Amino acid sequence: MSTVSTALPGIWRSCRISARQTARTFATTTELPRPPPKDSPPTETFSSPSKPRPYQRPQRDLPPLQRKWPIVLVFGSVGVGAWVAFLTWSHNQERLSSSVVRQIMETVRESPELSEVLGEAIRPEPVWWLNGDPWINGAIHLMQGNIDLSFRVKGHKRAGTLYFTSIRKAKGELFTILRFKVIGDDGTIVNVPAKSL
Repeated sequence: MSTVSTALPGIWRSCRISARQTARTFATTTELPRPPPKDSPPTETFSSPSKPRPYQRPQRDLPPLQRKWPIVLVFGSVGVGAWVAFLTWSHNQERLSSSVVRQIMETVRESPELSEVLGEAIRPEPVWWLNGDPWINGAIHLMQGNIDLSFRVKGHKRAGTLYFTSIRKAKGELFTILRFKVIGDDGTIVNVPAKSL
C-alpha cells in the first residue's frame, strides 16, 4: 500500500504537466479571426424595378443539309430490280409448269427425227441464273387462243432451240399448230409432225 500511495502523486504531476503543454500548443497554433473591414461597401440604390435584359439569339449559320436522294435512289433501284426479277421468275415458272410445255416435251421425246439429231434423253436446257431451271420465251394465252413459245432443248449428242406456235381461230374450236420445229446448233432443222401433238 505504501508503494502505491507514494507513486500516485508522481502520476498526477506528470498528467498535469502534459495537460498544460497540450493547452499551450493549442493556444499557439489557433489563428485569431480576421477583424471586420473599417469601410463598409458602397450602397447601390435603384430608381425602378429591375427589368429582364432582351435576349438576343446568336447568329450562326445553319449546318448544310445532307442530300438523301442518292440513298433513296439506290434503295429504290434495288427494290424495283428485285420486284422485276421476281415477276420474271414467277412468269417463267408459270410457263414451265403449264400443260402446254409438258405436252410439247412428251412429243419431242417420242420423236424419232429429233432423237437422230439431238440424241436420247431430250430435255429443256437449264440456265445458271434460274438455279437450274430452263428459260421459256414467249407467252401462253389459252383464253385468247394464242400460244407462242421458244426454249432451248438438248440431248446427249447436241442441243438446239425449239419453236412452237399455235392459234385458235374461233372460240370453241381446236388449236391449229402453225410452227413446231427444232433448229440445232449445227443448223439442222427438224420439223415435228403436227399430228403427233
